[in-house]
Parts: sequence; structure tokens; C-alpha cells
Amino acid sequence: MPHRVLCVEDDLQIGRLVSARLTAAGYRCVWLQDGAAALRRFGEGGFDLVLLDLMLPSVGGLEVCRRIRSVDPHTPLIMLTARAGIRDVVLGLELGADDYITKPFSMQVLMARVQELLRRHGSHNGNGSTNTDAQPIVCGPLTVDPLKHSVTLAGRAVELTAKEFALLTLFAAHPGRSFSRGELLDRVWGAEFEGYDHTVNTHINRLRGKIEVDPANPSFILTVWGVGYRFTEVEALDADSPAS
Repeated sequence: MPHRVLCVEDDLQIGRLVSARLTAAGYRCVWLQDGAAALRRFGEGGFDLVLLDLMLPSVGGLEVCRRIRSVDPHTPLIMLTARAGIRDVVLGLELGADDYITKPFSMQVLMARVQELLRRHGSHNGNGSTNTDAQPIVCGPLTVDPLKHSVTLAGRAVELTAKEFALLTLFAAHPGRSFSRGELLDRVWGAEFEGYDHTVNTHINRLRGKIEVDPANPSFILTVWGVGYRFTEVEALDADSPAS
């Protein structure tokens, strides 16, 4: 079955172009120009990815993103924004967007981002490759299951977005290894990503808020000053479990 993409864009020229390009590539695209209409249509279900402009009538893009994430933390969501300000990008990422593209953009870049995000989301594997032999990764009270695309903490389900899950799977599969922000961008977002390092920081902060008992003093994802981040050793978790 072809992937279904919800494109929410009020600019007629951009909306028509994106819709036509996605359709030509074999996707089933639903193009809407209104935030409220987009929320109603998304609520009907069945979409594999959302392209969301930030400047929309009736309900703004950031609010649409927030409402989508309140009911669905998994479906990949890419923001389309003409705003150059970093504040709006950070807000969107904090609300749960997986990626963003700044206008004007090339269709080649957009299609590459769509394909990569769908591939990574569909593979359910933090390194971007499908592995049918992948076993659950147990790190103290935290269990990451790449095949089921699920995470539990002390037996409780943790809802993550596609990028958050990709990050956590990559970290958990390499305990003790330090990753620079640039390396995380390449491994999780793809080498063609042209965004900022703050994208990683925002996702890490959001991920910590979901898996750490005290995000200000994390037990799982540790900051390596001057380098980036690393996942703690399993032995350290056994010695001082955050679930205790």
C-alpha cells in the first residue's frame, strides 16, 4: 500500500507543487489549506506522515502540531516554515515535530527528507536499517524493543516520536559510547540534513523528560561536555536504578 501523506499548506503554489510531486512519486497525498480542517482529517486516521506549514489560517501550525502529538506521538511530522527565527523551530521541535524544512526549499530536498523519515520510521531501528533479528535492549528498568517500536520504563509504556525512538535506540545499542551532535544528526536525521545542532539538543531534552526521573540530573542520557552525549553503562544503572 502506498504511504499516505497529509500536506497542510495554505500557499496555493507550494501546496499544488508538493501534492503533485508526492503523487508522482507514488504517495497518496491529501492537501489541505486550513489548520482546523487538517486536525479533523488527521483524526480520521490512516496517515503515515504529516507535512505541516507553521503559518495557517484558523489554527496555527504550532497548535496543530501540539494537538496531533497529544493523541499520536508516533506519526512522523515535518514542519514547513518560512520563518528564519530559531525560536519557532525550537518550539516546533519541543512540541514533537521530527524535522523541519525552511522555505524556500527544493523539491529534491523535501522528497529526500520524506523518504528518509518514512524509511527510518518503518524500519523501527535506530541505525536506519531493518533488522528482523533485533532483540529488546534492556538497560536497567528501561527496555527498548526495536521490532515492536516500543519502550517501557519500570514496566510502564513510554510514548516516543519517531526521532526520539531512533535516538534512544541508537544510544541504548551503544552504552558508554559518546556521540557528537554532528554524528547524531548524520545517524538519525541523515547526512543531507542541513539544520542546526540545537535540533539534537531539543530532542535530547524532550527524550529526557520522558525517560528520566529527574531530567536535570539524568541517569540514562548523559552530557559529555565539549563532545555531545553518551548512554550510561548498564552496570551504573544496576548500581543506582532510577526506578528505586
